[in-house]
Amino acid sequence: MGGNRPDPSTTASKDPEDWVTGDEPMTGPQKSYLDTLAREAGEELPADLSKAKASEHIDRLQEKTGRGQ
Repeated sequence: MGGNRPDPSTTASKDPEDWVTGDEPMTGPQKSYLDTLAREAGEELPADLSKAKASEHIDRLQEKTGRGQ
């Protein structure tokens, strides 16, 4: 815990679509962070995203807002 995030270019990171729990509703922390990112990016997103879709949007919006650097 608390270490570096896995490098997405390696096989250590699974694609969110391959997550066993990816179809479950997004978590509270995901929803909160996604709300912040979407607001900063000037976007609106559905409130009923799955964990996998939320993760994909977070990655995309981090890149768009510069927060993922």
